[in-house]
Parts: sequence; C-alpha cells; structure tokens
Amino acid sequence: MKPNKFLIFSALGAFIFAVGMFAYTVHASKALSYLSSDPKACINCHVMNTQYATWQHSAHFGNATCVDCHLPRGDFVDKYIAKAVDGWNHSVAFTLQSFDHSIKISDDGARRVQENCISCHASLTSTLVSNADKYHTFDDSSVDTGRRCWECHKGVPHGKVRGLTTTPNNLGVKEVL
Repeated sequence: MKPNKFLIFSALGAFIFAVGMFAYTVHASKALSYLSSDPKACINCHVMNTQYATWQHSAHFGNATCVDCHLPRGDFVDKYIAKAVDGWNHSVAFTLQSFDHSIKISDDGARRVQENCISCHASLTSTLVSNADKYHTFDDSSVDTGRRCWECHKGVPHGKVRGLTTTPNNLGVKEVL
C-alpha cells in the first residue's frame, strides 16, 4: 500500500511549521539567555527593570549577579532545577498576567538568598552568630529560622525598589559603564 503523497506533504509541512514556530518562540522570548548568568536575562520581561536599575547602583554591582544571590550555589544540578522551576513559574505568571505588581520573593527564593548571604559573607556571619545573643537571632546551622539578613539590610542590593524616588527619571534600563 502506497502512502498518499498529499498526506506525506501535509505531515512534512506541519512538521516544518512546528519547528519554525518553536524556533520563533525561542528567539522572541530570548529563551537561550536564561541559560546564562547574565543579569540582563532577568530583565527580558520588563517587570524587573527597577530591580536591575537599583542593583546597578548597589554595593553588589560588579561583585554579585542575580544568579549569585537568587539561585543555589555550588551544585550545578540544584542550580538548574531551581532555574527551571523559577523560569516556569515566572513565564506562566507573566504570560497570564497573574502576578502581583508588588513583586515579593517566594519562601524557597528567600531561603536560597539567605543561604547565599551567609555563604558569601561567612567571616562576617560567623562573628554575628557568636554574638547572636546580643544582636541577631539566627543560627548558622539552620538559615530557615530567625531573622533574615534583609530585615536590617533592606536596601541591599535593590534599594527602595518600588518607591517613586527609587530611580528618578528612569525611562528604562541604562548601562552603568
């Protein structure tokens, strides 16, 4: 039994169309940029412009990128699992416009940031832990309990992200050279 030529060409055309649509979607969404550690990938969706702009003027600029603070450090697999989960959640929320415009970090994201603060500032946090009875209430072995670093250090690294005076005259993201 010979296959119908129309059916073969239709299937081939549908396959080529699907591949083309996939390639266009990857290009239009800048999907490959999310595999990098470039902070500009975080501003592909314009919701994060203020966070990016305030980070550019923070003490962390040049020392830590979005990935350094917001994703697990060290384990390659954990990092890309977190990136995939966050990416999926963000793409659904931004596509469906189902996010709160006052963006707040998730519990899992807050845990990761707290672990990274303690990890990067280990010499400082060890001093704080030894003086915890005087000033801080977190213990180094369990970062899920006690105070978060940003409870006191609110302006690090994003400043007053959603204030009217955060980035005056900010008409978009500008490069700091």
